[in-house]
Amino acid sequence: MLAQFLQFLFSGMTVGATYALAALGFTLIYNASNVINFAQGEFIMLGGMLAVFFAQAGLPLPVALMLAILVPAIVGVVLEKLAIEPVKGAETVTLIIITIGASLVIRGLIQVWLGKGTHSLPAFSGDVPIEILGATLMPQSLWVLGVTALVVVALWYFFSRTLHGKAMLATSFNRLAAELVGINTSWVLFMSFAMSAALGAIGGILVTPITLTSYDVGIMLGLKGFVAAVVGGLGNGLGAVLGGLLVGILEAMGAGYISSAYKDAIPFVLILFMLFFMPRGLFGGKSTDRV
Repeated sequence: MLAQFLQFLFSGMTVGATYALAALGFTLIYNASNVINFAQGEFIMLGGMLAVFFAQAGLPLPVALMLAILVPAIVGVVLEKLAIEPVKGAETVTLIIITIGASLVIRGLIQVWLGKGTHSLPAFSGDVPIEILGATLMPQSLWVLGVTALVVVALWYFFSRTLHGKAMLATSFNRLAAELVGINTSWVLFMSFAMSAALGAIGGILVTPITLTSYDVGIMLGLKGFVAAVVGGLGNGLGAVLGGLLVGILEAMGAGYISSAYKDAIPFVLILFMLFFMPRGLFGGKSTDRV
């Protein structure tokens, strides 16, 4: 019984860490621009698919993985420059529709270029499972959790200790005031798209050896990342991480104890519950009043 519970917990934390990275991506962009970037899921897909592509092209794995993080970051910057910046003052709904359009374009291009097949990556450090109290933990899950933890620490350091990070935080609190004290807010937006795309790509790379990847995995991963961001409180970094883990664990428990048929429904039931009872999320996101 305990072994079964632990098994579900491990698998929930593994996917939850991926959702957490996606949710952090949503949070970064939302803080910088109040845009909810629904192309976030495609960055996750890009990370996984490009890692497979570069690895199959014969590049050493570390090089392939670095490129698979770098290319989506560039795509994020291009998306911001071509699609978001020209319509800077637009309504939120318009911006959301633009990001949905961008996600369709990215997905379509990858489908044409890399096909509709399902791809896998070799696990980073072997496939021998680790036994913990009767439950098995794959080494790759430790990679997912470890790298996610490192990313969270790095982001905390970036935002609390560096000038660039503080500039991004200032912009998220008050864009106009940030501009008045000389912060280049368009640079902040540029950086937040690059970082959020890189975060998504890291999540996609880490989870590909466990769950496989294809051109359309971004839809569900992105939506669940969004649920995680809302559950934690939109705009709250710590909330995004905890929201991701919570969504992953609830999903795994639901699939394990109720039925795997409901696996994908659980996050959306959760978001409805949150919106009814705690509309600002567990940790209270930024509330924006549009006047």
